[in-house]
Amino acid sequence: MKVASGLAQGRRAEATLAARAVTAAMTRAGLTHAQAVLLYLSADFAHDPQPAITAAARAANCIQVAGCTAAGVFSDEDWVLDAPAAAALVLGDGLSIQPATAASDPVLTFAAPNALDLHWLRGGAPRFGGVSGDASGQGPYTVWSGGHAEYDGRCELVLAGADLRIGVSHGIRPLSKPAGIDRVEGHDLGHNLRVIGGEAALSSLTRELPLSERAPECIPTHLLLAGVTYGAAAGAVEEGRFHLLPVISANAAERSVTVAGQLEPGRDLFWARRQPRAAEHDMRAMLDRASQGHTRQPRFGLIFPCMGRGPYFYGGVDRDLQILKQRFPRMPFAGFYGNGEIAHLDGANRLLQYSVVLGLGYDFVAPASSPAVLA
Repeated sequence: MKVASGLAQGRRAEATLAARAVTAAMTRAGLTHAQAVLLYLSADFAHDPQPAITAAARAANCIQVAGCTAAGVFSDEDWVLDAPAAAALVLGDGLSIQPATAASDPVLTFAAPNALDLHWLRGGAPRFGGVSGDASGQGPYTVWSGGHAEYDGRCELVLAGADLRIGVSHGIRPLSKPAGIDRVEGHDLGHNLRVIGGEAALSSLTRELPLSERAPECIPTHLLLAGVTYGAAAGAVEEGRFHLLPVISANAAERSVTVAGQLEPGRDLFWARRQPRAAEHDMRAMLDRASQGHTRQPRFGLIFPCMGRGPYFYGGVDRDLQILKQRFPRMPFAGFYGNGEIAHLDGANRLLQYSVVLGLGYDFVAPASSPAVLA
């Protein structure tokens, strides 16, 4: 297995940036031709990415080039936001990417926001990946595979030749313990939480906030989320067995809270807050879970963080990438900051926010001649 990354940036969105990123990765990997390339371009390329895709294919001597445009791109070298840039991960020596058919393996998925159909997203094999886009969330979005743009805005791939382990870091600090949802009422933005653990939803939230934030007009809804657990109740939060719904608004008159998603009575819910220090801790815990059972180091990483979970969240340094490099200092990786993250949680493929989705690629372990001996 040969894998390496490359990163290039410049003043203008020129196809040579993609070629430079791929050439640098090819040199590091010791390859004259690649089996496949994952290529991520900054949003500057979104209107016409084809010249850059073609340049990457020529530099790699292969046509299997997949990826998307995004608000920012990165590799294990560095990250780039607010400048034209290209990040590449070249795959060779037994590794390849193939179109997903009826695969049961994890499906690497890229999608443009206007192509996100929840019925499609939730169907098929477990997915992981990210949503293409720019910082505004309103600009053009481009996704490609097989060396050309996908005009339906979707890309579904299977990575062959590696054992993939997928992890998710939600990056939040729990404010409360999980409590049962007793009653909900429909709302066009999601669901109004009426009663949680026998208490009005707004009361259960505000008592977990500092005094200065308890008035409805002072509640920092942009930092708050509702966590819905799944599986066994014991240890669900500590083990990361939950998915998150952003808090949209608080209704003082009805003592209710509106969240961006569907809720059902009988599920357990806890309140959480986005916080850099908690996100760092959760990133480390996710790496522990994702690498559990492997005594060897992963050979490469595929990482998809939310654009709200990048260097701006951490005060100018992307601590998630730093932690990943500290844990696996020689592992090549590449990715992009997206408008949403895709992962398989609670028995379904889900669209996440403010999270990091990570795929770690390991060598397959060949079956030993004796069941008592592991390779």
